[in-house]
Amino acid sequence: MKMWSGRFRQPLDPEFEKWQRSFEFDKRLLGHELAASRAHARALKEAGVLSSGELISILQGLDEIGEKASNPAYVEDAEAEDVHHFVEKRLVALIGEAGLKLHSGRSRNEQIATDLRLYVRAGIDQIQDDLAGFLGAFVSRAEESADAVMPAYTHLQRAEPVLAAHWLLAYVEMFLRDADRLGDCRRRLNLCPLGSGAVAGATLPLDRRLMASALEFDAPTANSIDATSDRDFMLEFVNVLALLGLHLSRWAEEMLLFSTQEYGFIQLPEAYSTGSSAMPQKKNADLLELARGKAGRVIGDATALLVTMKGLPLAYNKDLQETQEPLFHATETLVSLLPLVTGWMKAVEFDQGRMQAAAQTGFMNAFAAATYLVQRSVPFRLAHEQIGKAVQLCLEKGCELGNLPLEELRKLNPVFDQDFYSCLTVEAVLEIHDVPGGTAPARVRQAIAEARARISSIREEIHAHA
Repeated sequence: MKMWSGRFRQPLDPEFEKWQRSFEFDKRLLGHELAASRAHARALKEAGVLSSGELISILQGLDEIGEKASNPAYVEDAEAEDVHHFVEKRLVALIGEAGLKLHSGRSRNEQIATDLRLYVRAGIDQIQDDLAGFLGAFVSRAEESADAVMPAYTHLQRAEPVLAAHWLLAYVEMFLRDADRLGDCRRRLNLCPLGSGAVAGATLPLDRRLMASALEFDAPTANSIDATSDRDFMLEFVNVLALLGLHLSRWAEEMLLFSTQEYGFIQLPEAYSTGSSAMPQKKNADLLELARGKAGRVIGDATALLVTMKGLPLAYNKDLQETQEPLFHATETLVSLLPLVTGWMKAVEFDQGRMQAAAQTGFMNAFAAATYLVQRSVPFRLAHEQIGKAVQLCLEKGCELGNLPLEELRKLNPVFDQDFYSCLTVEAVLEIHDVPGGTAPARVRQAIAEARARISSIREEIHAHA
């Protein structure tokens, strides 16, 4: 029997009935549906709708459904319209007519709004935990890199030498922002729709704070119309996942570039690579390429949600059913991907010798050379021009700045002296960037410690929710 069929005299068209069902995908919400139903059952008991015996029977039935659901065959039902219908059917089959009382004073509109908040909240906790592991891998590799040097790039051209640890910590900052956004989203969504009814609020004197507390929400939602139609928390969450996917794609692209023979900074881990069916010598970075590709699909999920929601009036509309699959896909994509990229980061090998060699050619000390002149009261624009002319001389002679004779330099500016050459070493160039956020070794060591502390705070927040 349908949960709504009393008013109808004709059965649904069989093809339409099958087409409009959501149970094939919303059964992912079963655990959350059972938890919300337990909270509602207790509120019904407090409101005098259920007897103590009926409450015990319902709670035991819900627990039994949860236990049996570990068998995938149990969660197959060709008749269940959605996860709410499935639970009601199974509960009535287990405990009889008392199971029909559970829906007293509530609507599927508030049920799905609650289940989805619980799902997103759990997804945030899982992804934040996985992100903390991913970030930890970056920090560990930064610590292992010690004083290894590499080129930093702008416009894909070598720009200045940096510590490899500084480069790795740039990704830590990027992914820490994603973790912060997830935490912010969690705080905003943690309100309980139970007691909102179909649209106007529950018709029974249900203790909404009791239900919210039972499900570890901070408070009940403030408006029943908004509560049943709001999907902002999903839009926000999936957009954060899209940005996280975008960041993973940027990371994957740079790792792909650096793994090519043309760069040679990275040796691909075989555990996360495949070969070619035609070319025996090939080692292909499939994990990186798939990570890059998955980002497009998650961005598509975010777009689908926005487009679905953009024209919907208050309150619940069946269109909202179409928001679930993009949510599930985006969540499951990141949950499956993050442990893999973490494993990749732990396994990858950096060719520090090649990175170091690349950091010592190509005039990447030119900015430091201009700074040498600035420190001797030369206006920066003039210093920039004079070092640019020095670079041009080097190009004509086929040498680096450190090979130009002092007399040649003094033709450009008489303030050049013998100490100029010592400012051009990789070590001196690194040290000159001695500002917060710079690549000077002392600053990078401090940044590593701070990153460790920030990752620990993420883990502490996750454990506080557990």
